Amino acid sequence: MKVFVFEFVTGGGYAGQALPDFLGDGELMWLALVDDLIALPGMEVLTLRDARLAMPERPGLTVVATDAARFRFDFTRCLDAADAAWMVAPESDGLLESLNRQVEAAGKRLLGCRPDAVRLAASKHATAARLAGAGVATVPTFATPDLLTGAVVAKPDDGIGCEDTLLFADAAAAQAWHDTHPCAVHVFQPYVAGASLSLSLLCCDGQAQLLSVNRQHVGLAGDRFEFHGVTVNALDDGDGRYAALAARVAAAIPGLWGYVGVDLIAGAFGPMVLEVNPRATVSYAGLHTALDCNPAQRVLALPEMRACRGLRPITLETAHACAD
Repeated sequence: MKVFVFEFVTGGGYAGQALPDFLGDGELMWLALVDDLIALPGMEVLTLRDARLAMPERPGLTVVATDAARFRFDFTRCLDAADAAWMVAPESDGLLESLNRQVEAAGKRLLGCRPDAVRLAASKHATAARLAGAGVATVPTFATPDLLTGAVVAKPDDGIGCEDTLLFADAAAAQAWHDTHPCAVHVFQPYVAGASLSLSLLCCDGQAQLLSVNRQHVGLAGDRFEFHGVTVNALDDGDGRYAALAARVAAAIPGLWGYVGVDLIAGAFGPMVLEVNPRATVSYAGLHTALDCNPAQRVLALPEMRACRGLRPITLETAHACAD
């Protein structure tokens, strides 16, 4: 089997532009996916790589160096040559949805979420409405801050991680900012005190398997949130509350397929979902070491789901504005 692995940041998505400060996150995810796949018997991996980056050599891996002039041609050539494709890209601006639709249109096996689910998850407001309507505990999410009391968090409706995520002391301050940024399409949520966590899931046809509960290391720099890394498999799910939450999320968005990340806050009233990431996240890079299974193999085996056992917590460090 030949799989085309495309990670947007390292694979030429920024060709012709300066590479972003979260390049390291892309490297972590790309390398983990490649290593997990080529470890499987009979597997070949084909990948695009920004020509400005180092070209790793591994048995079973074919790397195509690309630049701005060749990117579209190289992407199409790799997709045509593959049996299946695994896309890792921001869901903002319809990017991941478009890539996944290209995979389906080419008649290849899509190792990722269905395009309609990606479109839904790209909007924090639409995702919160869908989940809340299905009875999933969700942080209340509004188009304006006027209904909120206490501290307020503002974030782009269509954005990744906590990119441009701001903390305001109260709704009046959030409204004043909103009034001076009329072109910004943001959502507003109450600030909920608690542990910043994420779930790593396998999803298929409305069902979910919880792989790990991860602790996200998030801090504040002034009024902006920053992502400093994640500890994968940080918490046990002894009472099954996180597995139950994962099941409700997958049932509410049945187009989720393969690896999915869910960001949440565990506060005084239990875990509440912040957003759904319909793609690989930084946490993926620690799973193979943290668990007794190869997560890429488990994705390929879907719809079969077999339990994975946690071995140890693994901490992955980054240093930039939030993106997971």
